[in-house]
Amino acid sequence: MAINVAEITGVLKREIEAYEQKLNVSDVGTVLEVGDGIARIYGLRGAMAGELLSFQNGAMGQVFNLEEDSIGAVIFGDYTHIKEGDTVQTTGRLLEVPVGPAVIGRVVNPLGEPIDGGPAIASSETRKMDIIAPGIAERKPVNEPLQTGIKAVDSMIPIGRGQRQLIIGDRKTGKSAIAIDAIIAQKHTGVKCFYVAVGQKESTVASIVEVLKANGAMDYTTVVVAGASDPAPLQYIAPYAGTAMAEYFMWKGEATLVVYDDLSKQAAAYRQLSLLLRRPPGREAYPGDVFYLHSRLLERAVKLSAELGGGSLTALPIIETQEGEVSAYIPTNVISITDGQIYLEPELFFSGVRPAINVGVSVSRVGGNAQTKAMKKIAGSLRLDLAAYRELEAFSQLGTELDADTQKRLDRGARLVELLKQPQFRPMKVSDEVAVIYAGTKGYLDEVPVTRIGEFQTGFLEYAAASHTETMNNIESQKELTDANEAGLKKALEEYKSRVWKK
Repeated sequence: MAINVAEITGVLKREIEAYEQKLNVSDVGTVLEVGDGIARIYGLRGAMAGELLSFQNGAMGQVFNLEEDSIGAVIFGDYTHIKEGDTVQTTGRLLEVPVGPAVIGRVVNPLGEPIDGGPAIASSETRKMDIIAPGIAERKPVNEPLQTGIKAVDSMIPIGRGQRQLIIGDRKTGKSAIAIDAIIAQKHTGVKCFYVAVGQKESTVASIVEVLKANGAMDYTTVVVAGASDPAPLQYIAPYAGTAMAEYFMWKGEATLVVYDDLSKQAAAYRQLSLLLRRPPGREAYPGDVFYLHSRLLERAVKLSAELGGGSLTALPIIETQEGEVSAYIPTNVISITDGQIYLEPELFFSGVRPAINVGVSVSRVGGNAQTKAMKKIAGSLRLDLAAYRELEAFSQLGTELDADTQKRLDRGARLVELLKQPQFRPMKVSDEVAVIYAGTKGYLDEVPVTRIGEFQTGFLEYAAASHTETMNNIESQKELTDANEAGLKKALEEYKSRVWKK
């Protein structure tokens, strides 16, 4: 058989040209010790800070400490199957989470894995969890309101799209309720919502998910859960995971809202990891970089400039205080990072004022810029009336005889406090808020008994919706109290008081 040398040479040349050498080079280390969600690893000399690691049993971890002869790593997920002597590989990647429309309506863990019993997240896109926040040039001032549907908040402590507004107070004072009301209020606004539960009981999270489902809010909400029984590393990364998911929509020009419930527990998880990895403890045993833990998270709340699509990420971090101690380490850190705070007071809560917002301590540093024109027009006198009421109330308890003007202010203040009470998970429309606050500040409730304020409010709103539909619709759509709208509102109030209201 004759051998065709030219043909064989041609085939060999083609094969050599097409040959592509694929080498998978990675550092390999050995686990020295493991426990409580952390591992010390020998080797991995080329590992980078924050790099993702792959353990022999398939678990993932992240480089935390770079030491002279070993590295300290945190382990995401179940660390009980990792043992001394197991091999660990570097991946050359940073921690990422699945993003996109597929995560909306789902309950997931901080790694983007579903825990609601549904199918796997069908998303090919991922985003890095920990990124540098947009710079000053990429932002624009916060000037668009984010309605929470809570009268006391929208009138006196307004929140704008792109703002960071802290919700702070002792346990069981209604902090989560305000955040969930804000999520429910976004139903027809197109705002994508992300609720991050850190260190909470699973039963509590399940009840919150049920409330969101019952109000139709899960259609535009993602719940990220790192429960009380989850390892500290998952509690530490959960807020970053929720933020990364929200940023996907923000960079597409959409408005998003992220609730962190709560950052006190994230700080405690970070303290646990840091102490286990033998980082030097500072005040209250927190590591020195605990401020950076929260600042690099909350700085990602932004209203993007028009050139970048104008999307926004609004952050509602929650902090739990002990016995009202707002001057503790973590509360003061977060207060200094945020654009204002809503302070909830136990005394008000237990006296029946709910939401239990202390208007004197609460503040929004964005202020009227993030308020509708209608609310801005009528809310100024509301805050002053309530401030005067608080001063006079303390004075009147001394048993001093009061003149008629002082008594009138006290009476109006008591009615305004009653007016601002609101049932849980019942956010109100802008037009309804404007109508009832207008009635309170303009003196239409001065003759209504304090105990019947709620009854008057419900009846009046029903009457206005049925008999003065055009006025209410105009206020809702225009978000402005024009002369015509104000005249219509006055007429509705006078008619209701004279014809319908039974004294």
